[in-house]
Parts: sequence; C-alpha cells; structure tokens
Amino acid sequence: MADTEDLVAEIEALEEKLAEAKAAITRRFIGQERVVDLTLAALLCGGHGLLIGLPGLGKTRLVETLSTVMGLDGNRAQFTPDLMPADILGSEVLETGADGSRAFKFIEGPIFCQLLMADEINRASPRTQSALLQAMQEKVVTVAGETRPLDKPFHVLATQNPIEQEGTYPLPEAQLDRFLVQIDVAYPDRDTERDILLATTGVEDAEAHQVFDGPSLLAAQTLLRRMPVGDSVVEMILDLVRSFRPADPSAPERVRDIVAWGPGPRAAQALMLTVRARALLQGRLAPSPEDVIDMARPVLIHRMALTFSARARGEDLGALIDTVSHGLVRTEAAA
Repeated sequence: MADTEDLVAEIEALEEKLAEAKAAITRRFIGQERVVDLTLAALLCGGHGLLIGLPGLGKTRLVETLSTVMGLDGNRAQFTPDLMPADILGSEVLETGADGSRAFKFIEGPIFCQLLMADEINRASPRTQSALLQAMQEKVVTVAGETRPLDKPFHVLATQNPIEQEGTYPLPEAQLDRFLVQIDVAYPDRDTERDILLATTGVEDAEAHQVFDGPSLLAAQTLLRRMPVGDSVVEMILDLVRSFRPADPSAPERVRDIVAWGPGPRAAQALMLTVRARALLQGRLAPSPEDVIDMARPVLIHRMALTFSARARGEDLGALIDTVSHGLVRTEAAA
C-alpha cells in the first residue's frame, strides 16, 4: 500500500511539473495544443518525433522552446543533399603539436547533444540519413571503429515538408520506425493566428523558462514506465496493432484490400508508452481506451503503407486508422 501511495504521489508531482512546462511552451508556441502534447509525449517516452508541416508553422520555434523548457542541450542540423555523415557524427582530424608530434583528434558533430533538430531530414541522401539510425536506436555512434556514447537523454526531432518532394529522399521504412510518433503540424485557426500576430510582431517576444533538466527528464521517463496499464488497455493495443496487418486473421476486409504492410511489435511498444504519456499530460493516474484511440494515428500512420492501387484511388491512411480504432472500441463495448 505504501509503495502505491508513493507512486501516486510521484505521478501527481510530475503532472504538476508537466502542466508548468506546457504553460511555458505555449507562451512562445501559441495554440497547437495537440502538437505540444505529442512532442512532450515523445520526450516523456524517451523517443523521437517526426514533425510534418509546411514552412512557417513554427516547428523550429517549438524545438527551440522545448530545449529551453526541458533544460536540454540542443543542436540544429540543416539537412541538404550535399550533407555527409561526418557533418552529423563528427570526424577525426590530424593535429600537429607544438613539439612536432602528430595525433588524431575526434571533433564531435552536432549529434553530440541532448536534443537534435534534424531540419528537413528528407533532403539529405540516404547515406546521411542512415547516419542517425544507430544513434536513434542505441544512443551511441561509431566513428573510425570506435563506439562513442551520446548524452542522456538523447532525442531527435526531425522535420519534413509534406508538399515539396523535388530533390528529396523519402525516409526508408526502417528509419521511419525509429520515430515514436509522427506529429502533423497544421495551419492554426483564425483566433490562434490573431494571437500569434499580436504576440510575435511587437517589440518584445515572449520568453520561456526552464522547468526540467536532463536528470529530471530521465526520472520522468522511468516513472512513466512504472505507471499501471489495465489488462483491457493492453488487449486493446494488441487488437488494434494486429488488425492493421493484412495477413493477420483478425484484420478487417478493408485493411486486407488497401494496406500493403502493417505495424510491427515496436508500434505496440510505442502505444504502450504513449498512452501512459497522454494520461500523465491530462492529469490521470492510468491510461484508458480513449488514450489508445487518440494515440493510434500518430503512432501507426508512419509504420504502415497503402498498396499502389489504394494510393492511386486516393485512399487516406489516417482516416482508415481512425475508422478501425473507433470500430474496435465499439465492438469491445458491445461485447
């Protein structure tokens, strides 16, 4: 009983801290509460986020603000077609000492930080994109045969422009799977855009203050994994993920018709973590089926693909995820 009471007290304290962090972020990144929640969820889960949105919607401002509020050492790398892996990871250079001696010295690249913004990640070549794979999964990089650990915590927030595809290299499925969530950044509504105009075109710009730091974020990530998840939520996550695999007997007929390949076990792991994060951000002690529905699209949409004929017909993968997840809830409620 005492352990349960301690856990509840820790969760409630973290919820208060998260509410303060959200308030600090929204002072500079106005509106877009959904985007803020998903980005914070990615950090709370110890994962990475893929921000999809047109230029000028504040993605860079959001990442800069997060770096301040979460107390993380941040770097930004602008991905371009001529960017090389060494430009991200770092390289060894030959240095000559005052006594004439020569030795190799490793110069760290921008990846040696706690929060890396990979801006327009799909503009870099596959060779450079793949330089992030080991870092995102294992939190280390190997350069010149030596494995070097990255700072803890380590997170990547990458951005993409969904419209302009000329001169880009789409991320391969293996790399997309490394991103915990896909975060769609849409246009703000009229009232939010008015607030943005008034807040950002004056003499002074709003400033964010630090709420977390590296150790406290790591502690929050550990606490999140201690949150209880009910059996009904676990079963719902399994049912949902498996229903999007065309070869699975539980897959609906529509999924078998239009989905080329579905999410793997990593998607189920991501859902288990993100539903906890959503509960935390909403001030609750445990996740519910509504959390699974809400997190289904950002967790699954980049881990699935439509068939060629479905793409040609203009089928919407996000709408399919929403339909199937809501239908699953109705089926379980009826049962």
